[in-house]
Amino acid sequence: MDPLRSNLSRVRIPEPTNRIYKHECCISFDTPRSEGGLFVDMNTFLAFGKDYVGWNYEKTGNSVYLHINQTKKLVPEDRPSKKPTLLAIGVDGGFDNNEPEYEETHNIVILPDYVTFSFPSVELPEKVRLAVDAILMAEGEERKEQLAAWTADKKQISAYAMNLQQIDNGVTVPPSGWKCAKCEKKENLWLNLTDGMILCGRKNWDGSGGNNHAIEHYNETRYPLAVKLGTITADLEAADVFSYPEDDGVLDPLLAQHLAFFGIDFSSLQKTEMTTAERELDQNINFDWNRIQESGEELEPIFGPGYTGLVNLGNSCYMAATMQVVFSTRSFYSRYYMNLSLKVAFEMAPADPTVDLNMQLTKLAHGMLSGKYSVPAVEKDDNSNAATSASSKQEGIPPRMFKSVIAASHPEFSSMRQQDALEFFLHFLDQVERVNGGKPTLDPSRSFKFGIEERILCSSGKVAYNRRLDYILSLNIPLHEATNKEELEAFQKSKAGEVSEGKDVSSEEIVRPRVPLEACLASFSAPEQIQDFYSTALKAKTTAQKTAGLTSFPDYLVLHMRKFVMEEGWVPKKLDVYIDVPDIIDISHMRSRGLQPGEELLPDGVPEVEAESNKLLANEDIVSQLVSMGFNHLHCEKAAINTLNAGVEEAMNWLLSHMDDPDIDLPISQEAQGTEVVDQSKIDTLISFGFQEDIARKALKASAGDIEKATDWIFNNPDASVSSDMDATTSSITPTADNTGLPDGGGRYRLFGIVSHIGTSTQCGHYVAHVLKDGRWVIFNDSKVGASVNPPKDMGYLYFFERLDS
Repeated sequence: MDPLRSNLSRVRIPEPTNRIYKHECCISFDTPRSEGGLFVDMNTFLAFGKDYVGWNYEKTGNSVYLHINQTKKLVPEDRPSKKPTLLAIGVDGGFDNNEPEYEETHNIVILPDYVTFSFPSVELPEKVRLAVDAILMAEGEERKEQLAAWTADKKQISAYAMNLQQIDNGVTVPPSGWKCAKCEKKENLWLNLTDGMILCGRKNWDGSGGNNHAIEHYNETRYPLAVKLGTITADLEAADVFSYPEDDGVLDPLLAQHLAFFGIDFSSLQKTEMTTAERELDQNINFDWNRIQESGEELEPIFGPGYTGLVNLGNSCYMAATMQVVFSTRSFYSRYYMNLSLKVAFEMAPADPTVDLNMQLTKLAHGMLSGKYSVPAVEKDDNSNAATSASSKQEGIPPRMFKSVIAASHPEFSSMRQQDALEFFLHFLDQVERVNGGKPTLDPSRSFKFGIEERILCSSGKVAYNRRLDYILSLNIPLHEATNKEELEAFQKSKAGEVSEGKDVSSEEIVRPRVPLEACLASFSAPEQIQDFYSTALKAKTTAQKTAGLTSFPDYLVLHMRKFVMEEGWVPKKLDVYIDVPDIIDISHMRSRGLQPGEELLPDGVPEVEAESNKLLANEDIVSQLVSMGFNHLHCEKAAINTLNAGVEEAMNWLLSHMDDPDIDLPISQEAQGTEVVDQSKIDTLISFGFQEDIARKALKASAGDIEKATDWIFNNPDASVSSDMDATTSSITPTADNTGLPDGGGRYRLFGIVSHIGTSTQCGHYVAHVLKDGRWVIFNDSKVGASVNPPKDMGYLYFFERLDS
């Protein structure tokens, strides 16, 4: 016991607030089930695999470790399965995933000689026994995230349920034979619980579903709750109740009473319709889902370096798909794998390596690229309890610590909700750039960065140039350039006939527009008319023409297809379209040349008289309402101006978040207006939703940089004009974005990666990656990795191209 007693001062008894890691090594993906088990530092409560615990001893001098080792134990073949009561896996009440059970042993190990003492043992010092008990009883940090990932959001009781008003209009709902009151639809029917109207549900993006009559009825009447007919059984909690004002599925504790009002005896009803959740799942098992995931194909599983799958942590496929493509690039491969060992990264990391992005990126890179974890999973022989055969699947690695670090500065990515792969990609590169700040030679994100130059030609014949830097080229999809217009017209006629007969069009029959990628690239460079452009040459508003080009060509070019657009009435819609993408593209013609001989720049600045006439004044109604609440008049004026007079609520929010600004009491000046810098990554996010860049910038200014509020602002201001923001106040072509040090070269690129999306919006559905590796296409579908038979090159959401050496 002497080696242990001499190191007792290094042993700590964990407090409830301490983060304890005991399920995964903090610098590798080793677990207690790995060879050699896991060693928990009894001073820092960080865990290390057998190959790495010595590094921690060398770095910290901490010598006392709790060794946790798990070995598979025999399980009776006739173990009964419990019926799940929760949409979850591996938690109490959730699905039994038939995981083998493990026997866990504990020892106290003293480094550097690995002197070992058994636990439990009465001979151990009391401090050690208390510390080990606390560690074993505590919920590990990794497990906390795992439970949260697999537990689905529970429905909440509707705020409208308890006091729902029901209209006695003599309606009695029959037990069957329902039909929409406004069309011929007999499926996807909803009963409004206020007036008893039976109406069809929403139309899906692919044309299936209902005709929106239920939602239209709510918009006309504001009757809040509806229940889906066909989902009502004796188990009322399973019924699909939707709250329109809360825009979510809800619980109605008084549903039995509300149904009885219309003569419905729920106890005798049988389930005939899928719930919304079931329908969403069913819609995913369609042509797109099968095509993108290559379902039905005999995919050859691939193992080895660079072919490691990533475990889905709960709606984390957006991250998995993106990271598989990113770590297929030379820049990230070199930075975090070839040129940086795990030991060096650990030595450079702070005391807690779990919160260091460079450490966790190195851990992820070595986990994905080394091949250590890309091995066939061991399958259990059903006839004996021995592990006897190798599976064609791999277990993959769970990137929990990486997700925790990269999401620390972004509340949405810390959640377990599905996210936009584009938004994650931009956030990821921004974080990588930050941690490599001041070291451009090390920063791998620069391999994606390039310059964009916009040229504005005034009707006076003079020009202005604006520049910015970006990581992605976001492209509109010009449907009018489709190459299969005749097929489309024939399909639309056929579809109209089937719909009129009440028939649904099967996914196999659907004909989608085919648009060449060249047309999308051409639309980026095509001239665009700017109305009400203020010309400093003419000293008046006029019409100008804007064109755009690239000032540099990056090592890796990422094309984002704007598949999500806004229809008339500001309704978001996903374009059901194929993009014909060649393996090789040449964008040399898209290079911007800057100021050309013979071009004359627009004069600098705006005359004082013009500036005064264009000055935005505070809306007096907004100001007076805020002043009546007790706010300072000057502060209220600033709030109204900085939110572009959007409304009292927007101004109030701005005011509350800027009350402590050092310049809040300074007089309003025109010079101070319009200088607020808007985060370009947030602008890119709104662009990915289908909004124009200038409107996105204006909305973010009005919403203090909040993306959600900016989206609401755009919806509430459909007539918002951006002309005032497009006035040229300077004609200097001094670059506002510095191209110095950015990679540049020829314009020929080869396609090497595709991130595809299945679902009605970027916030739901599933993401899959296809990557060209070693001369063949490989599919990365979370933890599944295989040779691709038919990569969906025409269905991508993000396309990754690598520049070809000239």
